[in-house]
Amino acid sequence: MSAPASRLYECTVMHRRLHPKVHGFVYRLFLFHLDLDELPSIATRIPFFSHNTPNIYSLDDRDYIQLHSRGIRENILTFLKSENFPERPDKIHLLTLPRLLGYTFNPISIFFCLDAANRPIVSVVQVGNTFGELKPYLVPLDPTGTGFHLRTPKDYYVSPFSALDLEFDFRFDLPDHTLCVQIDDYSNGEKTLVSSLTGKSLPLTAWNLASLSLKYPLVTLKVILLIHWEALRLWMKKIPFRMKEADPRLQQGAFRAKE
Repeated sequence: MSAPASRLYECTVMHRRLHPKVHGFVYRLFLFHLDLDELPSIATRIPFFSHNTPNIYSLDDRDYIQLHSRGIRENILTFLKSENFPERPDKIHLLTLPRLLGYTFNPISIFFCLDAANRPIVSVVQVGNTFGELKPYLVPLDPTGTGFHLRTPKDYYVSPFSALDLEFDFRFDLPDHTLCVQIDDYSNGEKTLVSSLTGKSLPLTAWNLASLSLKYPLVTLKVILLIHWEALRLWMKKIPFRMKEADPRLQQGAFRAKE
């Protein structure tokens, strides 16, 4: 019997704004890497994790791509079809932070789609904002190297301090013992924001999850508080501020998470 694919990652998040003023920060957290096929067994062996039922940690289908009501896997498959992706993945792994005591906020979740031999075929990056909106991006394999890569128009309101007509540049590998995700912003070919998510894996056990929960208490609340703290620092630096109501034509393809 093969070892479970699901695991935990103890991570470092880094953001560095390059324009119009330099601003950066680093913080630590942990994420789940979940094989969707293993969710029932994980819920059985970890009493404080569940799928679609309240718990300390709960993976809730409503927090991810919602094209119909048939669950995470079927929604991802439907999204791939809508993007004219020709292959049907055999396995789907999800890098994310589940609900903590019923509360959720995920700036980014990544679906890794694999074939029957566990080879990556495509990925889907879901970007969230503080307005409860989610936007998926289909990120293909990099034809010139390893991993996944996409440069694409953002067309999405993520931060009041970032223009909507920027480009996202996604670059990352399939996670294994380490995690390395790079998401940068470009404006007219110039890099304006550098972001990275790096980490090391741990087995997904009740002990490791409890240990990380004590090391990083209320991790989801920490993420949303840090976002607002950094927004205050940017405002104090007089970085240009954009209201969400502006430029609706540049807000495309997002949907609101279901309650």
